[in-house]
Amino acid sequence: MQFLKILFWFLLAFVAALFTYGNWTGVQINLWSGLIADVNLPLLLLVTFLLGFLPTYLYLGTVRWRLRQRLAACERLLVDQRAAPPMPAPVVAEPVVPADPALDGRPA
Repeated sequence: MQFLKILFWFLLAFVAALFTYGNWTGVQINLWSGLIADVNLPLLLLVTFLLGFLPTYLYLGTVRWRLRQRLAACERLLVDQRAAPPMPAPVVAEPVVPADPALDGRPA
């Protein structure tokens, strides 16, 4: 499995190198105040990719961190519950039935 992972990354690097070699052209970007930036196309694509990827990566990192914190809190609670002595079973009282006045011998 490790071999396939390494092969995939080498293949991806090879395709990126071919793309870079074939598209090594300058692109002019008009900035503010009449400034013009001359940037190579592969560099421009890398920067735009990172601008889209980094916020998503940071968001998913915070979500994973929050989930790990919640899981750790649940695991601590479970350990505490298992360590606590068991509670005794509740005693259910029988309902008191009033005596029948006819059996008592007194008039109602």
